[in-house]
Amino acid sequence: MKKAFTLLELVFVIVVIGILAATIIPRTKTNPLQEAAIQLISDIRYTQHLAMVDDKYDTNNNQWYKKRWQLLFGTSATYTNGFEAYSIFSDAGTFSGNPGISELAKKPSSTDKLLTGGFAGVINYATDTRVTKKMNLGASYGITSVTTTNCGGAKRVAFDHLGRPFKGDSSVWTSSVDGMLNTKCKFTLHHDLDTITIQIEPETGYACILNATETACQ
Repeated sequence: MKKAFTLLELVFVIVVIGILAATIIPRTKTNPLQEAAIQLISDIRYTQHLAMVDDKYDTNNNQWYKKRWQLLFGTSATYTNGFEAYSIFSDAGTFSGNPGISELAKKPSSTDKLLTGGFAGVINYATDTRVTKKMNLGASYGITSVTTTNCGGAKRVAFDHLGRPFKGDSSVWTSSVDGMLNTKCKFTLHHDLDTITIQIEPETGYACILNATETACQ
């Protein structure tokens, strides 16, 4: 004769499921700071890739090296809604050091999108459909600020055709090798009371996320 579950057995099963759910669900919650860092690492590496496949050497332009592909952070009350956002671009024309619409990289998976989270005087995060929303780290991940260490006083990194990293503003570069990164450049993302650091190694341009006790990419 087939027996049904007793009420006590059903209650016991429900309690066990509740305990398992309470244990597992918190582990599946996302960490916005970690997600932002992983995305930024990916985009730094993509910037390096663009530089390596798109050599900007030009015998007819003695400032050709200022065209290098670079990643630049910027904030604007109007154009980024006051949040930290970044753009990937190749400078041209007068080499202002800031991206123009035609200088911004296109998103590989959707060429109607530009690789920017908004930039002052150029493209508006809130109103322009070409913006890649997730590149606005403040709006998408709650990043409150981005600070740099040993990056030439600018929230940017550029790469040459060999993948070597360059620091600072291209407007002060005076030769094809001037500004080459010679120390470890760090981008630190701040989120509420927590931080996470991305380090870019000199010469190779290799980027990694540092753990709290690490001082070098593994």
